[in-house]
Amino acid sequence: MHSDLLPLARASVDRDAHARVRPGLLEELLADASTRLLTVDGDRVATTGGDDTALAFVPPSDRAEGARLLYLGRDDDGAYLAQILGSEHHAGDADRRTDDPQGSTTGGSESYAVLREIGWQLGDRDAGLAVGALALANWHHTHSHCPRCGTATEVIDAGWVRRCPADESLHYPRTDAAVIMAITDDAGRILLGHAPQWPDGQFSVPAGFVEPGESLEAAVRREVFEETNVVVGEVTYRASQPWPFPASLMVGFVGRALAIDVRPDGEEITEARFFSADELRTAWTTGTIRLPRPTSIARSLIEEWFGEPLPEVETARRWA
Repeated sequence: MHSDLLPLARASVDRDAHARVRPGLLEELLADASTRLLTVDGDRVATTGGDDTALAFVPPSDRAEGARLLYLGRDDDGAYLAQILGSEHHAGDADRRTDDPQGSTTGGSESYAVLREIGWQLGDRDAGLAVGALALANWHHTHSHCPRCGTATEVIDAGWVRRCPADESLHYPRTDAAVIMAITDDAGRILLGHAPQWPDGQFSVPAGFVEPGESLEAAVRREVFEETNVVVGEVTYRASQPWPFPASLMVGFVGRALAIDVRPDGEEITEARFFSADELRTAWTTGTIRLPRPTSIARSLIEEWFGEPLPEVETARRWA
């Protein structure tokens, strides 16, 4: 598995970080007719609709009044800005304890879509732009005031820094590390679990946030044991991808179970079991279980273990 092949790890636009500090950058880009604006409305991005899924861009002349502008970078075709609308529904409102790293849905429309649902269908350029725009939008939504003194902060560096006018402190976008892992036993079976907030029949590999002072490998072992009572020995890194729902970096691992007395904790995981490849194929093709969307690294970990892409099944029951 290669990170650059994961749906939300792909990118082709130069982030052009050195230009962010240039005074008047946003005004300069708005005056350039080649600049393109991507609209972000809550947890949704503007799309073209139709059979070929792609992001929809508008010229500076169609800028939405009152929208926050963020510089995303440039390529040979020009510069890209995100314009953030003031939607009340926002991925930044997610609770760390109940966020589904594999992808619950929030709906969409012909002109907007949730990145969880379409990320795997986007091209490299669009995937990278959408991830960056959503990650920044989520950060601005939840970090409007100084954590030191409570003063409302001002946005600088084309949307990449917030500065407190009271104490001059600078605040940068945050990323929360989360581990996600394909755990197998000596028989080659994979551990899958069901969380109570997921739809009936939804299963995925274990995942969880890294705690302060904890290594990634230790987080893998702790999360699996806490949620399923499975003891994990060897842990090997596979790949990572951003997951801006609201601000995670999903770091993928494979691990080997040393003890397989599976006992779900009943809170974060209510059902868990090891599946053989034949058992998973049957459960998937008959609709007994749902698995993560192709946008998620969870799906890639499962298919890497499976040895090939999962068989095509009716779209309506692939996932919830």
